[in-house]
Amino acid sequence: MTTADPRLRSAMGLVLLACAPGLLASLWLLGWGLLVSLALCAITAVGCEMAAMALRGQPVTTTLNDCSALVTAVLLALALPTEAPWWLPMVATAVAIGLGKQAFGGVGRNLFNPAMVGYAFVLLSFPLQMNHWPGHPSGLSGTLHLVFGGGEQIDAWASPTVLDGLRHNRSLTLDELFASHPGFGHVGGSASEWVNLAFLLGGLLLLQRKVYSWHAPVGLLATLSLFSLLAWNGSGSDSNGSPLLHLFSGSTMLAAFFIATEPVSGPKADLARLLFGAGTGALIYLIRTWGSYPDGTAFAILLMNLAVPTLERIAARYAQVTP
Repeated sequence: MTTADPRLRSAMGLVLLACAPGLLASLWLLGWGLLVSLALCAITAVGCEMAAMALRGQPVTTTLNDCSALVTAVLLALALPTEAPWWLPMVATAVAIGLGKQAFGGVGRNLFNPAMVGYAFVLLSFPLQMNHWPGHPSGLSGTLHLVFGGGEQIDAWASPTVLDGLRHNRSLTLDELFASHPGFGHVGGSASEWVNLAFLLGGLLLLQRKVYSWHAPVGLLATLSLFSLLAWNGSGSDSNGSPLLHLFSGSTMLAAFFIATEPVSGPKADLARLLFGAGTGALIYLIRTWGSYPDGTAFAILLMNLAVPTLERIAARYAQVTP
């Protein structure tokens, strides 16, 4: 095959289009570092995929046509710190394409979500560079100095996210946190709530165009809301946050509409997709509240990828016993 499957190319094109509102909102709130990271991720993704296909003797033009590598690059750029050193997005993308995708045979064969493989690798390998975000976006020249090492050498930027602040809070009520913490906005993070809203709009576009079914996003959002509602004790200092806080903080909407819906590493049956989303939502909440990381999207997705065969068997048995 010398050209990409037109259905795959069309679906990936719509995914990229639906990412545009979230990208613009992130660029507005996080600064030029996002564009630098996106460029590094895109160049690395296309380059690694073309090299892998050339080594296997397959036509490299397919890589340029199906846009799947670019989708992986966009998801990683959105997830990584915007002023991380230049090599971090390149390492994450190389691992995502090389280990998460091409090691299993390329498009349509990966067992795990490639972007989450790359993200989890750098999160575990380079925690210092991954756990700190700049408090205020730099201008373009400042960003380039920071990313490429030409400016002041800084060990880390201590700008905790809302989920960080919530995890490490010991004495303030939620009302006091919202009033005093610069990262808190109206219902969630001051920046993340707008980014999540933008990805929600993009996800609804994909649902309207039937790029994927509603089962995984609804399962994830409903379960995350249910868990946070059951464990929510109001505004106390030991509160884990309201459902709205969890829905509009971190990477919730990106995970629900752009990551949990990845068609290859996810299940195929509708019931299995619903269970996949529900399991992902539950794991995200458990990791956020009791795990070692403030936002557990990558680990939740990868763990649920392992459960896909079991979910498919459950769905098949359910289909046999229902009229």
